Amino acid sequence: MSSSTSARNGPVLAAYHDLVARGALTPDPAQVEAAGQLDRVLHDLVARKPKRVFGFFEKPAHGARGLYLHGEVGRGKTMLMDLFFAAVPFAAKRRVHFHEFMDEVHADISAFRKSPRGKDDDADPIEAVVKPILKSGLRLLCLDEFHVHDITNAMLLDRLFSKLFAGGVTLVATSNVVPDGLYKDGLNRQLFLPFIALLKEKTVVAGLPSEQDYRRLKFAGQHVFAFGTGPEVRDAMDQMWLRITGGEPGAPAVVESIGRKIHVPLASMGAARFGFSDLCEKPLGTRDFVRIAHQFDSLVIDGVPQMDRTKSDAAKRFILLIDSLYDRGVKLAASFAVPLEQLGADDKTAFEFQRTLSRLTEMQSEEYLAKGLRDAAPSDAE
Repeated sequence: MSSSTSARNGPVLAAYHDLVARGALTPDPAQVEAAGQLDRVLHDLVARKPKRVFGFFEKPAHGARGLYLHGEVGRGKTMLMDLFFAAVPFAAKRRVHFHEFMDEVHADISAFRKSPRGKDDDADPIEAVVKPILKSGLRLLCLDEFHVHDITNAMLLDRLFSKLFAGGVTLVATSNVVPDGLYKDGLNRQLFLPFIALLKEKTVVAGLPSEQDYRRLKFAGQHVFAFGTGPEVRDAMDQMWLRITGGEPGAPAVVESIGRKIHVPLASMGAARFGFSDLCEKPLGTRDFVRIAHQFDSLVIDGVPQMDRTKSDAAKRFILLIDSLYDRGVKLAASFAVPLEQLGADDKTAFEFQRTLSRLTEMQSEEYLAKGLRDAAPSDAE
């Protein structure tokens, strides 16, 4: 079967049509075309499966040509990446937000430079970072929200990805900008141009020119906060969840953060649903909340209680959580036991809580709900 034929009948497109048939998605020709492109990558990856040589599996010398999928916010890029990643039938794959991936690269470079080997004049930190990645057998790297605005990243991407591509890694990335728009007007941008050329060579650049912002449509005209503790409040949140997910009930998921796993009770269609205790009564910090804000574009939080002095630690985490969601532009639906102005009653957090209340008020507004996600890099704060 040819690559083009498989793209018309592949698992990504089949999963997409299944969501349309269930009413979770509205059929969109641009999304259908993008799903076909992802199926082409999937077909080529499977065709290049590792061969057994002398009892060991040997990765192909060259990866499949990847995909760089760009389009405005809310057009379905993350949803399509979800379908693609789930359809990839091997374990040698990784999906991560671009900024998080680059954070890891910089941390590994820093650690190498402090090591005895890193002090040698001929030491190559990029080689040191890439070597264990390739040794792990990674075949597919999926990067969400590829966006370059930092000169430190800009200056090392060409060498970093040259080595990854040479090692047989295939790249699939989503972005809000075309490759030629990356690091636009950046300092010493001419030094970045070889990477753009490399990106175009190693991936098919495809647009997702959908006219509808589906994320905005889900929240248009909705009351995103509910107040009280009765069954009608839970029902309101259930209905809001199904609206956000297109009727998909969701399933448990995991967010990886600093080498540990954060349990997500329900996740579906780029959204996650938590109870207040899942986020604010567990040992989570800013870094964890930023990870969550980068993995999901919408959150539903059930059962936010009144936070008196007995819940001081939970109140502090709640403040950090709302800051992370607000800075990122994540859409929030939540149920509260009491009106917003009665939420905080702890002198230790009173000042910070006023900012949180102001942000919660803004997060209900049509103006906030109409905006796209902000390109905020993960913070190093804890």
